[in-house]
Amino acid sequence: MTKSLRIATLALSIFAALPVTAIAQQVEDKATFDVVIRGISAATLAFSGVEENGNYAVSGVLKSAGLAAMFRKISYTATAKGAVSGSRYTPFSYVEKSDNGKKQSTSKMTYTRGVPSAVQYTPAREAREKEVSPATQGGTVDTLTALYAILRDVDAGQECRISLKMYDGRYVSSIATSKPQAKGKSVICSGQYRRIAGFKPDDMAERTTFPFSLTYQPAANGRMRVTEVAMESLYGKAAMKRR
Repeated sequence: MTKSLRIATLALSIFAALPVTAIAQQVEDKATFDVVIRGISAATLAFSGVEENGNYAVSGVLKSAGLAAMFRKISYTATAKGAVSGSRYTPFSYVEKSDNGKKQSTSKMTYTRGVPSAVQYTPAREAREKEVSPATQGGTVDTLTALYAILRDVDAGQECRISLKMYDGRYVSSIATSKPQAKGKSVICSGQYRRIAGFKPDDMAERTTFPFSLTYQPAANGRMRVTEVAMESLYGKAAMKRR
């Protein structure tokens, strides 16, 4: 994944979680975001998810768009499944397929009691001297699950309450939202994405924290919905805007 698309993806997010009620209830969510960097369209991010009986299933697609697509077509498709209780997520599996314009690859992760138990790459990925062991990453979630948790519709008063640690098979990071501030009918949250482990020394020396903001607005379903994510990236101002 190119740095600009990785930043746009990780510093932003996707999807929802509701407490299980006595009556089985299915909750569906889907949206498309335009990713803009320094005023230039760079990518689109779309997701579709469903929750039922305390479980969730999410699919997402990130692909280059606008001028970026003219120079190089890049796409990432992913699916994640797991259990959800309130704002707590326990992944069961994660699959990602990528096409960077030069080669295609697939990565898969499965979990045992919330601990990544198997990580597979096709073709095999080059090993590094210091790899993060999956066995040490119990309680983490995959990137797509984190995006789903942050971009979900929520009940009024429940905005800005996400704090998750992520592991994608190589990188460990965290993402959190807090400090809700009302602005008219909107609610704005402060957020932070932070690199923790698995990154190259140059990446850690360059920068480890990336602040961002989320803007919620009332949706037709009576809940609050993320309509924009804004941040200062390594390449200037970046944003995700919901269509």
